[in-house]
Amino acid sequence: MYELYYELAMDVSDFDYEFDDGLIAQSPAEPRHDSRLFYLSNDRYQHLRFRNIPSLLKKEDVLVINKSKVIPARVQGKKETGGKVELLFYRELDGYWECLVKGNVREGIRINVDDFRIHLKKHISGGKYLVECDEPKIVMEKHGTMPTPPYIKKPLKKKDEYQTIYADEEGSVAAPTAGLHFTESVLSDIKDKGVEIFEITLHVGPGTFLPIRTSSVEEHTMDEEHYFIDEKTARGITKANEEGRRVIAVGSTTIRTLESASDEGRIKPGGGWTDLYIYPGYRFQSGTDLFLTNFHLPKSTPLMMVCAFAGKKRILNAYEVAMEKRYRFYSFGDCMLVDKK
Repeated sequence: MYELYYELAMDVSDFDYEFDDGLIAQSPAEPRHDSRLFYLSNDRYQHLRFRNIPSLLKKEDVLVINKSKVIPARVQGKKETGGKVELLFYRELDGYWECLVKGNVREGIRINVDDFRIHLKKHISGGKYLVECDEPKIVMEKHGTMPTPPYIKKPLKKKDEYQTIYADEEGSVAAPTAGLHFTESVLSDIKDKGVEIFEITLHVGPGTFLPIRTSSVEEHTMDEEHYFIDEKTARGITKANEEGRRVIAVGSTTIRTLESASDEGRIKPGGGWTDLYIYPGYRFQSGTDLFLTNFHLPKSTPLMMVCAFAGKKRILNAYEVAMEKRYRFYSFGDCMLVDKK
C-alpha cells in the first residue's frame, strides 16, 4: 500500500503562477502528434514535437496508458416549474447515479429531460445528489454532451475530439488528457522501437473540474475514483521494475492508479476505489521513471503531483520557460515529458 511522507504546512498559493489566458488551447493540434513536447531531463530542456517522442524512448521501456473513455455525462433538463437544470452523471451506485447538479434545486424534486424523468432522490453534499432515472445511459446517449472543462469555450468539432484514440472502457467525465496527443502512427513507431505498452483503467470523476477550496494543501481531500489493473499489466510493470527497465506513465490518472496498487515496485492486479492525494513529500513506490503530462492549472492537484514527482522549483521554472516559448496549456494544449532524475 502507498505510504505518506508529506511535508508540513504547505500553502496552496505555493503552487500558483502568473498565467496568460491567451495560452489556453481551445482545440487539439491537427494532427494531434503535431502538438509541442517539452522534454525535461535533469535541468535541461528540449523543445520537440510529440511525433518525436519515440526518439526519447528505449527498447524494452514500458509505456502505461489509461484506456478510460469519456461518457456524454452532461445533460440539460428542466424542473416542472420550467427552471433550467444541468446534471453531470458521474458514478453508478446500487442502481442509482451520483450527479453534480447545477440550478436552484432541492432533494425530492423531479427533472424533465424530453420524455425522461429524473428524481433527485437524496442530497449528498454541495451540488451532489443521488438520482433515480429509468434509463440513464439512454438519457446520456440521446441528450448528453461531453463534459469539457469550463475554460474550453468552443464546442467540439468532432465527436471523438475529447477522447484518446485507445479509449475503450466507458466511465470518465473528463479525458485523461496526456493521452490525447497519441496517433496511430506514433503508437506504431513506439511499438516498432520495442517498447511494451500496457493499459490500466481509471475513471476520472468530477473532482477534476472542482477547485481546491482550502488554503492549506494538506486539508484538501480527493474524490474517490475507480481503477482496474489486469494481471498482464501488473505482471509486466513489476517485471520491468525488477529488471531495471524504465516505466513511462501517461498522465496523472495512470500515476495515481499505479501508486494506489503499488507495494515497493510490485504492482498488484485488481480493482478498487482510490482517494490517493499526491503532493510534494509523497514517496513514490510504483517505479515510474518518466511522466508524460499536460500543462496544468495553477493551484491544482495535477500540478502538485507533477511537482511531487520532479520537484516544485524545477517544474515551476519549466512552466516559466514554456510560457515564454508560447506553449499551449491545459486539456487541449501541449505536453511535457518529465524525467524523474
